[in-house]
Amino acid sequence: MARLLEHQGKELLKSCGVKVPRGAPASTPGEARRIAEELGKPVAVKAQALVTGRMKAGGILFANTPEEAEAAASKLLGSEVRGFRVEKVLVEEKIDVLKEYYISITVDDSHRVRGPVLVFSPEGGIDIEEVARRQPEKVAKIPIDLAVGLRPYHARKAVKLTGTPEEDVKELYGVASKLYEAFRRYDARLVEVNPLAKCSSGLVALDCRMSIDDASAYRHPELGIDFAREMDRPPTRLEKAAWRVEESDYRGVFFFIEMPKKEGEHYIGFHGIGGGGAMIGLDALVRHGLKVANYADTSGNPTASKVYRCAKIILSQPGIVGYFLAGCVIASQEQWHHAHGLVKAFRELLRDKPGFPVVIVLAGNKEEEALKILEEGLRDLPIRLELYGRDYVYEVDYLAERMRKLVEEYVGGGGGA
Repeated sequence: MARLLEHQGKELLKSCGVKVPRGAPASTPGEARRIAEELGKPVAVKAQALVTGRMKAGGILFANTPEEAEAAASKLLGSEVRGFRVEKVLVEEKIDVLKEYYISITVDDSHRVRGPVLVFSPEGGIDIEEVARRQPEKVAKIPIDLAVGLRPYHARKAVKLTGTPEEDVKELYGVASKLYEAFRRYDARLVEVNPLAKCSSGLVALDCRMSIDDASAYRHPELGIDFAREMDRPPTRLEKAAWRVEESDYRGVFFFIEMPKKEGEHYIGFHGIGGGGAMIGLDALVRHGLKVANYADTSGNPTASKVYRCAKIILSQPGIVGYFLAGCVIASQEQWHHAHGLVKAFRELLRDKPGFPVVIVLAGNKEEEALKILEEGLRDLPIRLELYGRDYVYEVDYLAERMRKLVEEYVGGGGGA
């Protein structure tokens, strides 16, 4: 998913009619001061970072004067909030709050729903997960039929289930319907307002979180999304490169994420096919004492060019002393595309790495042809190549042990130095 910064999400909510505090983003302390002067009242200066819990992390400061707003911005800009560098702050008017609610539209992937749901709680301003754990009766989840859309009875049901006074039900429905409009208009996976504050002027979105479906990012160039993955840290250079591959080619799926690494240590480049089977293969490597550099997955019948780029990115990581393709599933995809992509990548990057271990298990459509392409296409490379078909999709421990032994021999012989 592509998560938006708070000020971006609020602009989208505002365009759908949701009330938000007056304010604007600032990139310099001077801009923050100017915005505070224009607002002419106490303000909140909020670090714009793709994390939750900014208040606890010191990422939200309050200022009574423009000078204090400038000082607050100076403190926040350039700092890090939970690993994310702050390049902008949102300066907005401080609101007098009478009551705080939680409200969101999100996607429920469970087999019972498989669609959008309205989530509401009268206990806003704190983590909704914490409320659900301590007071589950205070959280209502109402499925929304896409063919019908959001209706007033959804809001009435949410209010009734949580024991909320019905005096605000009409205005709550108004906010919910506008959130749903934003959810549909921008192909969102989540539109969350926490808290939704009851003020003298009505219900106001004090904070918001909005995530766009990564498969729909291309439909919204106006949002300026350059990395459609939601992570708890900034993306690496290679993760950005991987997303650019996926962004421009939707034939199949290519997912890539790097694992933390220590300089000077050895790692396995991991390449999976089919999420669950891939994870079984990765888990086997770890059980056998190997460290993986990354998690990558190419599924859904990807093109050879996408597989080729995946392999090149995996092998571009530092400290790689082996390549493990865990196709631990009989996949309903043309596997010779994987074979062609891997042959091209390996011939470009492994020609000068004698003894480099490569273990591949590949099963599914065109399996025999794919294994033959790999065998013939890599025959003249000096690598240690082992190929396995469908008879080994469940033999993950054997495959992991083979990988371990090959790596030991490679490293022991001076490889990977």
